[in-house]
Amino acid sequence: MEDEEQLDLASRLTQDHHQSLKLWLRMLSCTVKIENEIRSRLRSSFGITLPRFDLMAQLERHPQGLRMGELSKRMMVTGGNITGITDQLELEKLVVRVPDPKDGRAYSVKLTPAGRKAFATMAAEHESWIEELLQGVSSADKAQLIDMLSAIKQQLN
Repeated sequence: MEDEEQLDLASRLTQDHHQSLKLWLRMLSCTVKIENEIRSRLRSSFGITLPRFDLMAQLERHPQGLRMGELSKRMMVTGGNITGITDQLELEKLVVRVPDPKDGRAYSVKLTPAGRKAFATMAAEHESWIEELLQGVSSADKAQLIDMLSAIKQQLN
């Protein structure tokens, strides 16, 4: 019985399975390398963490503000994490909590004018870092990778 199970498992592991695993590991490796470099540069250049930068990026895209639960969902982290990040940014006067007009018990978080200015500076630098890190990939290859990864994302959804 045990030999039959092993044979069945081995027959399912095709070259395509190995290729899929290799692709996933390669994408993960590239993502981790880029993310670690960006984390390091954000910390040394601006004294900010990647999660704080990411929260500010979400707020930049939504000038009307976002509720804590929405930030948590968009950033895929717990509400407690969002509260801690927001507390830090609020102390630095980069964000402000405002009562939600639709629900007096809830708050939205918005970038302050100082937060918008600081984020604009960081975002421009961030974009130049990404460009630098990916400069060895041609425009045509970037376009092809974007199309291919979009197809994978659509299939996963």
